[in-house]
Amino acid sequence: MDHEERIAMFLDYENLAISARDHLGGMSFELKPVADALAERGRVVVRRAYADWSYFDEDRRMLTRSHVELIDIPQRMGASRKNAADIKMVVDALEVAFERSYISTFVLCTGDSDFTPLVHKLRELNKRVIGVGVERSTSKLLPPACDEFLYYDRLEGVEIPAVVVQEPQPAPSEPVRDVETLSALVAQTVAGLQRSSSGTVTASTLKRTLLRKDPTFNEADYGFRAFGEMLRYLAGHNVVELIGGGSAKGDPEVALPEHGDREAAFALLRGVVSDLAGSTGAAALSGLKNQVRKVAPDFSEKKLGYRSFLQFCKAAATSNAVDLKWSPEADDYLLTPKTQN
Repeated sequence: MDHEERIAMFLDYENLAISARDHLGGMSFELKPVADALAERGRVVVRRAYADWSYFDEDRRMLTRSHVELIDIPQRMGASRKNAADIKMVVDALEVAFERSYISTFVLCTGDSDFTPLVHKLRELNKRVIGVGVERSTSKLLPPACDEFLYYDRLEGVEIPAVVVQEPQPAPSEPVRDVETLSALVAQTVAGLQRSSSGTVTASTLKRTLLRKDPTFNEADYGFRAFGEMLRYLAGHNVVELIGGGSAKGDPEVALPEHGDREAAFALLRGVVSDLAGSTGAAALSGLKNQVRKVAPDFSEKKLGYRSFLQFCKAAATSNAVDLKWSPEADDYLLTPKTQN
């Protein structure tokens, strides 16, 4: 028997439809981009959507054609109707979790933080949870609680009207993602996995770990069509090495380069320390990274898989590029260059 994931999908439809209309230029929510994304992750065996369907007549036809079971929540007063839909969806999801052990993944299509306790409970029951929501209306509390979170507006097949781009945007609270940031993230993650695991690090293991760090991680945000394409790019830029096909076809082993960039970085550090040591024979750790960057502006220890500059210096000391000792008098680490044979 194959080991594909069995998926149960639950749609808080009012949340999705209104979010798409209000934040995506009045567009209608379409299920197909979500269904296509889930098809890549497993077999969807339960499909349920919750709403007062008298408000979503056209949507009802679209969902029925996609074999979605429509759970009708009759109209009541405002919040009470919304609460009734939420409660019914929670009860049904937990019922499925307890009664159908073969279902391994639950997909909650909503941006509402009220479902965060349900996410926690499903994960306690050893279920994988994927969230789906419109980015600008999704609570910041929900994505970190999930194993993976897909923003509807980023899914392939979602065509957002150009007018949405023209809307004024608030200043971003986080730096724009770029390939340099990606290189540092991947190198750090591979290094951590290599330290904590006695086995090899496969591409699939790396992807799962990146999603645990950031459930919204998506290689498409960095301009790549697939995770494998992203890894091949990073391998071509000597950030990682890809070895063979791994234990499964298309799942290569991912490792950090043992030579090349690391040895060059250790040599760079040794050279800077030699220049700074002067007559005292030692250079302080404080401010040393800035001195290294004066020589090599693109230097980043994170690209090499180190969490901090101190960790990088300790690795350089282990490789006999420098000597590193704590000095109580200087209240700092002092580095001295080692003579290379």
